[in-house]
Order: sequence, then C-alpha cells, then structure tokens
Amino acid sequence: MKASEIKELTLEDIQAKLKEEKEAYDKLRINHKMAQIENPVQLRYMRKNIARLNTELTRKLAENK
Repeated sequence: MKASEIKELTLEDIQAKLKEEKEAYDKLRINHKMAQIENPVQLRYMRKNIARLNTELTRKLAENK
C-alpha cells in the first residue's frame, strides 16, 4: 500500500488496516521461523507498511486534537 493511498483513509480505516497488517505479519513471521517462506523480503515490506500506517495514524490523531 502506497503512502498516498494511506493518506486517503479515515482514522477508523487506518486502525482496522493496521490491525490486519500486524496479524498477517505475525503469521508470516511464525511461518518463516518454522519453514522457509517463498519470499522472505516480504517481511520487510510488511514492516514498512505497518510503519507507514502508524505514522499516518499518529498524524491524524494529532490533527484531531
């Protein structure tokens, strides 16, 4: 998900997407520890996407105060 797409989301959508991404990342990380996954670079992309969502969430929460 691109940063421009994330900026268009509402606060509730960001929170829901962040929860989904964290769950998917945890599952993928566990699978990677148990057996080699097809694309281990995917973990890095997921981490960066979670960071983008957290950044935008923090920005929107600051705007609402």
